[in-house]
Amino acid sequence: MRIAVLDDYQNVSQRLADWSSLRDGGQVDVFDKYLGDEDAVARALDGYEIIVCMRERTPVPATLIERLGALKLIVTTGMRNRSIDMDAARDRGITVCGTSGLGAPAGELAWALIISLMKNIPADDLSMRNGEWQPNIGHSLGGKTLSVIGLGKLGAYAARIGLAFEMEVIAWSQNLTDARAAEVGVRRVSKEEALSEADILTIQLILSDRSRGLIGAPELALMKPTAFLVNTSRGPIVDETALIDALKEKRIAGAGLDVFDVEPLPVSHPFRSLSNTILTPHTGYVTEENLTQMYAHAVENITAFVEGNPIRVLNG
Repeated sequence: MRIAVLDDYQNVSQRLADWSSLRDGGQVDVFDKYLGDEDAVARALDGYEIIVCMRERTPVPATLIERLGALKLIVTTGMRNRSIDMDAARDRGITVCGTSGLGAPAGELAWALIISLMKNIPADDLSMRNGEWQPNIGHSLGGKTLSVIGLGKLGAYAARIGLAFEMEVIAWSQNLTDARAAEVGVRRVSKEEALSEADILTIQLILSDRSRGLIGAPELALMKPTAFLVNTSRGPIVDETALIDALKEKRIAGAGLDVFDVEPLPVSHPFRSLSNTILTPHTGYVTEENLTQMYAHAVENITAFVEGNPIRVLNG
């Protein structure tokens, strides 16, 4: 049995879970670098019966599945991975299993970015190291308007923290109801109001055909020049070109971004050179506690599959 653990960038999978029982029955190989395009992935994974994917870091489309003749099981961290073609896997007789996470680390990172933007933390840290003192002025959270796009589990988490900071919290999504907004303690508004009233716009949606490109040039044009946009969900929800233009032209104050159209983010990407962005490398869910549970569940999934009783099946 050959098992490939993909995209373990920090090389922690073997430390955070006990893989010894699987090594006794086969070979566990860890890939701690991004493998590249589909051809490179197909070459690297040829002959593996089981692959463990780290969320959407390496896509597994139907074309790749057809090239991996030995593949029998795909395990993904998280209980949702839209970059795996579930139907193609099922048609090939390949089982796909997920793992549950722990807590709301992506929601925590959203707030880390919000506070960093409002308080100029990266710029002030750099200025201190350069011998300066108080070159910037920050903003208070209390009394500002937090606009939450998507009021599911993570959106509600973000909203409740905003309320704790004594912010005015509003929300919009295509299916949001007054009842759901009231349950969370926020006000449901139109999409236009969500954009135009926001001091901070936080995106808390999954990527789908409906949400792809949801925030484009017309939507960004509705935002205040003093407003900040924070995206810890998925890059393609925001039109990247439109956002870069808005940031360059200071039509919004800044952005905190954990997710991008292409990941890893190219070294020469314009986001890296914009002074009004705070960037993190898609680490919303990358915490020791979360990965510990995810990798432990991955081992459980593989063991159960080998024993003929697969668990946490996503494409059954």
